[in-house]
Amino acid sequence: MTEDTAWSPFEDGNTLGGPGSQGGAIMRDEAVPGQLRLTYEADASRDFHAVSCLVTGWILHHRFFDSEQKALAAFEEMKPALVALQAQLHPGGPRSSAEARAAGPLLARFQVRFS
Repeated sequence: MTEDTAWSPFEDGNTLGGPGSQGGAIMRDEAVPGQLRLTYEADASRDFHAVSCLVTGWILHHRFFDSEQKALAAFEEMKPALVALQAQLHPGGPRSSAEARAAGPLLARFQVRFS
């Protein structure tokens, strides 16, 4: 992993404990600055665990789990897959509708693999 693809705490960890986009509290939040973001949120009162990933300009994908153990395993499994996915895409999003259409199968394979 190069320095350009090194994961670090998103916003220096300032998001931890705050509300997540899926209704839980953010427990882990890491990013490859400007490119990728991976967030784990949980709500113990309803046994809720979600992992959300973002490839800037391309995809926002959510996964839901019934245990912390499964969610955290998925979180770690998705890191290298997100780096590999992003390496095949233009940084920041498609430059044309043709480029977006061409990336469709690649993005779909990622979503199917991590559904």
